[in-house]
Amino acid sequence: MSRYIVKRFIQLAAVLFGISFLTFLLTYLSPGDPARLMLMSTGVTPSDELVQQVRVQLGLDQPFWIRYGTWLGQVLTGDFGTSYKYDRPVLDILLSRLPATLRLTGSALLLVILIAFPLGILSAVYRNNVVDYVIRLFSFAGLSMPSFWLGMLLMLVFGVQLKLLPVMGISGWDSLILPACTLALPLIAQYIRQIRTVILEEMSQNYVTGARARGVKERVIMMQHILPNILLPIVTLMGMSTGALLGGAAIVESLFVWPGVGQMAVDAIFTRDYPLIQGYVIWMATIYVLLNLIVDLWTHLHDPRIRLDVDV
Repeated sequence: MSRYIVKRFIQLAAVLFGISFLTFLLTYLSPGDPARLMLMSTGVTPSDELVQQVRVQLGLDQPFWIRYGTWLGQVLTGDFGTSYKYDRPVLDILLSRLPATLRLTGSALLLVILIAFPLGILSAVYRNNVVDYVIRLFSFAGLSMPSFWLGMLLMLVFGVQLKLLPVMGISGWDSLILPACTLALPLIAQYIRQIRTVILEEMSQNYVTGARARGVKERVIMMQHILPNILLPIVTLMGMSTGALLGGAAIVESLFVWPGVGQMAVDAIFTRDYPLIQGYVIWMATIYVLLNLIVDLWTHLHDPRIRLDVDV
């Protein structure tokens, strides 16, 4: 197992290095002058002499490889640079915005667990029944709706027409409901179908047929045999989806003016705040690959067949 962990860490380091290079290259090739945009955002008339002076101060006049090497060396020491727009360390900005994003994604993940599991089980138990058809219709509708359209629809109904919930910013616990639902509903629809499929596959296994032949009740078979066997693939999928939640939060945060790292990243893209964009991508990539590593290790520890493959 230790050899496997060392191998995975080497692979993750290579992945993060490749992501850092591509991120820096894309920001380097992107159109627009960040020095000019930074001056314009402060209300200063960007003359050519002033723009050139700011470019020298920011190191934007250096060749690509020198800029990348300097930046990568700073990142390895925990220094992600200074934001052009906020004139603050990128790491401080990320840490100040991260709790709001974690609160949003955590709430959305909780909704997925509380809603998708019961509906997926019901859909499988009442297969090809009215209950199954209604749940599958809901899942199809959830998968077909883009997040931005769903968010605007929820804002229109519950915020504008019914005036039940706030639609922008953080003003209390109720301001979390609409963005969390917007972020969670597509994943709920996806997991309903996956849970239904996995349960139906398990219900066709020989051990289930044998338990029914012995007169074991369906509820006991479901709770004590089928559900424990489907937890491993479902938990693995949920670990992978956490990264998707963090990435998808950018659209939802921008729509609901939620002060998280997603909205910060969108603003940084429009203002060409390269250090902030690069820091956001590296942080999200690190969180994503670490979650994948944790899920893989959890899978290896709980599945003897996979553990035997690793030992070989």
